[in-house]
This record gives sequence, C-alpha cells and structure tokens, in this order.
Amino acid sequence: MASSRDRQRKLARAKLDRQLARRAAATRRRRQIQAGVGVFLVLALVVAGSAWALGAFDSEPKQNAAVEETCVWTPQDAAVNTNLKDVGTPETKGLPTEGTRAMTVTTNQGGPITAELNLATSPCAAASIAHLASRSFYDNTQCHEITADGALRCGDPSGSGLGGPSYSFYDEDLPTVPSASPSASPAPGQPPTYPKGTVAMISNPPGSNGSQFLIFFKDFTTADPKYPVIGKVTGGLDVVEKIGALPTVENGTGAKVRPKSDVVIQSLTVGEPVTGAAPPASAPASSPSAG
Repeated sequence: MASSRDRQRKLARAKLDRQLARRAAATRRRRQIQAGVGVFLVLALVVAGSAWALGAFDSEPKQNAAVEETCVWTPQDAAVNTNLKDVGTPETKGLPTEGTRAMTVTTNQGGPITAELNLATSPCAAASIAHLASRSFYDNTQCHEITADGALRCGDPSGSGLGGPSYSFYDEDLPTVPSASPSASPAPGQPPTYPKGTVAMISNPPGSNGSQFLIFFKDFTTADPKYPVIGKVTGGLDVVEKIGALPTVENGTGAKVRPKSDVVIQSLTVGEPVTGAAPPASAPASSPSAG
C-alpha cells in the first residue's frame, strides 16, 4: 500500500509541476506581449510628438490654390510662322486664381477703355495678357478687324490675323449654350452668348490662343461659341462702339473688315490682382470718354 500511495503522490506532484510550468510560461508570454505593446506605444507617442512639434497637426488654412495652379504654354515655331514675336513665356505656377486684374487700353480713337480680367475663370489668359503687356507687346499695334459678330479684334502686332507670341494656350471659359436646333440657329429666347462689353480670346485654329482678343460692342448670340471669355469692359464702352461704327475696307483676303481709319493701341497695361468677386458678365459698364 505504501508504495502505491507513493506513486500516486509522485504522479500528483508531477502533474502539479507541469501545471505550474505551463502557468509560468503563459505568464512570461503575457509579459513579453505587454512589453512589446508598451514599446510600440512609446514609439508611437514619440513619432506623434515629433510630428506635432513640426506642425503636422496645425489647423492653419490650406494654401491658396494659386500655389499649385499650372498653365501650359505650348511653343509655336516662329521660323514657320514669321508673324510670331518671341517675348518669352509667362510663369507656369503660382498664378493668381481669385479676383480680377484691371486691363487698360488706350487707342488713337479715344479712351481709355478699361476692362476686368476674371482670374477665377481665366487665370491663364489673364497671366498671358499681363506678361505680354509687361513686354510692351501690344503697344503701337493695330486693331485690324471689325468682325461680323460685332466685335473689335486686336492684339496682333503683324496686323494680319496670323500673328501672336511664340506660344499658345488652351481655352478656359468657353460659353455653354442650349442644344442647337437642326438648323444650327440659336434656341428661341436664348440670352446673348457674348453680351455687349464682353472681352474674349480669338485664335485660328480655335483652342490655340495667343495674344489676339475681341471686345464686343454689341450683343452676339450663337449656337456654336468659339471665343473663350476672359473678362468684361468696365469703362469706355462708348469708345468701342464708336470704333465699331467706322467704315471698313477689304483686308487683302477678300473680307471687308479692316477699319478704314487706323485703330492703334497706343498702350495696353494690366494692373495687379485684386481679390474680390468678379463683375457680372451681363452688364458691362459704359463711361463717357474723350473722342
């Protein structure tokens, strides 16, 4: 009997030892896991603290979108088109995209004619005109056409309709109109696509804008807009209307569109950006100007 009880005690002791060993192993694993989690939390806190110190969690307003704005200036070959004039290209980034820039055009027909270029809808066109104006690109050039659409066409130093800078850029604010009828005529009751006083780019082919622009002296409605809007006249519209009433002569291509009297831009300047709402497109201002 004694030997049997001894064996039972030894077996029970061995069983207890195994249980204790398992518990000890489990405790070690738990402590190891806890230690690993602790290290991870410490590292996370260190990283978060460093990021906070560097301003990663600052609630500063986002930078103006103008910082990231990019305009693409497509090179044009002046050797192929000798009517082009190379005066470099505007900046591609950091361009203003809010508010307006004032454009002032003084001609030999009176003036000044003032307009506001819309930076929100046409930042690249505004940047291009400002760049060209800073290079005196437009000074002493002729407005070579009074278009059948009721606009004065300017901005080509060659006076041929083929001139411009040695780069081009894409359309920005091309008007949208209701679906055209089968005859391609404007929809009934459609408001003017280009209200009197609108300033727009013009290019040939469309979409390859350079320096040429239109100033509308009467409302023009079309089912097929081709001229991207860049702004509107704020003063001197009477001067534009006066020029629009000039007799025209043949321009060398068979079209009777060249003003009989020379219309010369004596100077064109563009002011600094002004933050604020752009003027409404439907009501260009007219102010008396010297004839």
